[in-house]
Amino acid sequence: MVDTATFSATDEHLAMIRQSARDFAESRILPNVMEWDESETFPRELFREMGEYGFMGVLVPESYGGTGLGYAEYITIIDEIARVCGSIGLSVAAHNSLCTNHILSFGSESQKRKYLPKLATGEHLGAWGLTEPNTGSDAGRMRTVAVRQPDGSYILNGAKNFITHGISGEVAVVIARTGELLDSHGMTAFIVERGDAGFQAGKKERKLGMRASETAEMIFQDCHLPADRILGQVGEGFIQSMKILDGGRISIAALSLGIARGAFNAALAYSKEREQFGQAISRFQAISFKLADMATEIEASELLTREAGRLKDAHLPVTKISAMAKLYASETAVRVANEAVQIFGGYGFTKDFPAEKYYRDVKLLTIGEGTSEIQKLVISRSLLKD
Repeated sequence: MVDTATFSATDEHLAMIRQSARDFAESRILPNVMEWDESETFPRELFREMGEYGFMGVLVPESYGGTGLGYAEYITIIDEIARVCGSIGLSVAAHNSLCTNHILSFGSESQKRKYLPKLATGEHLGAWGLTEPNTGSDAGRMRTVAVRQPDGSYILNGAKNFITHGISGEVAVVIARTGELLDSHGMTAFIVERGDAGFQAGKKERKLGMRASETAEMIFQDCHLPADRILGQVGEGFIQSMKILDGGRISIAALSLGIARGAFNAALAYSKEREQFGQAISRFQAISFKLADMATEIEASELLTREAGRLKDAHLPVTKISAMAKLYASETAVRVANEAVQIFGGYGFTKDFPAEKYYRDVKLLTIGEGTSEIQKLVISRSLLKD
């Protein structure tokens, strides 16, 4: 295990955070994992309960109702929850790092005081809308438009898809075009509330994995937003989003770390119990070398992820390292989950063992919040710029 004290928090402090998250995950999440997955149930009440533990406002200062912790603790919490269930880990990560963090980072004092306390406690669930049906990585061509009215308010029209908590989220941060197409200063971030006229939920996606995390459309038809719903300044939406995604990549890296660790632990335990030719399969070099590769890549993923978190906490440039962490950790998680199924053999293809769920859940991590190809683009541009 990486010495996480190297990355700013004390061993004792992080150990307490880890144990709290682990106890919660094993007692409240683990018994329900397969039921929620197979029925595609999003357990909304669980997140209110997690709010009582401080897991829904990890980065939010205590003055706004949060726990006031840093990325070292945040990574640890996501890691532990995702180790048990990637779906729940994904929802916790999206809530903390996208909607809640966007309001924390760019909201006015009145916006922070209005929205953060309920988000930080889990009373409200957050959604974040950037992606659209025809503009995944190409966000500059978004079609959701907000038109300014004479009184300074805006009318919002369009749709967002693949939105975590698109149905259940009480508060959403939505990026809309307020200027010219492809203009980086032509988009603005708005706060939208679930009860706003003209805002409705669309289709809930049926997914390969992460099935207990709600993913849905958000649809806007002449949705009226008063001027006090603008986050930051008009025209800053795209630039804000890129900064929020720096933290979002750390979230996905931590999520990847947790799922990879869960798959590895399951495979390691099984390899010690399963016997073939008179001995545990872990004794065979073909299996032990797989385990060695898996463990090494998980360790490297944690080092990258922790370093990204350290830079973020220190308010230092993090774009390159967070992209590296997201790229490496997510690709590692896919490889580890694949090898876990292989170690389980035929049983890895059945729902009687956890390997198949890790295998299904993990692929999203190389796609969500920027594909692996986009991470390579971000990294290479940073290298060439340097």
